[in-house]
Amino acid sequence: MDELKKIKKEEKKKKNVSVSSRGRIYITSTFNNTLVTITNDKGDTIAWSSAGAAGFKGTRKSTPYAASSAGEAVSRKAAEKGLKTVDVYVKGPGSGRDSALRAIKAGGLSISSISDITPIPHNGPRAKKKRRI
Repeated sequence: MDELKKIKKEEKKKKNVSVSSRGRIYITSTFNNTLVTITNDKGDTIAWSSAGAAGFKGTRKSTPYAASSAGEAVSRKAAEKGLKTVDVYVKGPGSGRDSALRAIKAGGLSISSISDITPIPHNGPRAKKKRRI
């Protein structure tokens, strides 16, 4: 039984990701949470964090303060690994978009470009019928 546990632990070991001075940051801000992921140029994840991982629960996860603490934590991790300049891609309608950006800047990374990649439907599927009250 112990041998199985050892094998599973060995499988979960982190692979070494090559970190250059440039990278990308993806901020996904929903109405309930904010996710911040830092990748290298290839797209391999260097570090990630979220408002929930930063210790916030329930409705406090959706606040700008929770997003800023998540952004600051992840930018510190990436700066320790040697990342310096980043391109930021923001996605979603949540309240943590701007505060996560400010926290990344405060965490020691220089931002070279900011892009909004929020998906917008080009008319999309048929809308629900209107409510009659």
